[in-house]
Amino acid sequence: MENHIYKKIEIVGTSEKSSDDAIENAIKKASKSVENLRWFEVIETRGNIKNGKVDMWQATIKLGFTMKQ
Repeated sequence: MENHIYKKIEIVGTSEKSSDDAIENAIKKASKSVENLRWFEVIETRGNIKNGKVDMWQATIKLGFTMKQ
């Protein structure tokens, strides 16, 4: 088994639908420019309130990816 070295980045995804959707949106966007994504960790969830209801979800996540050899 090969030893891996990982790098972590922190990003924020958003969604009008749900916090899970905000996470999915962040991962989908990051996967377009970051290679070898391996895992994610949810750091924080929050959102905007408008007229007494959730208007926008935000999810801060850390993404781990393996570095090229």
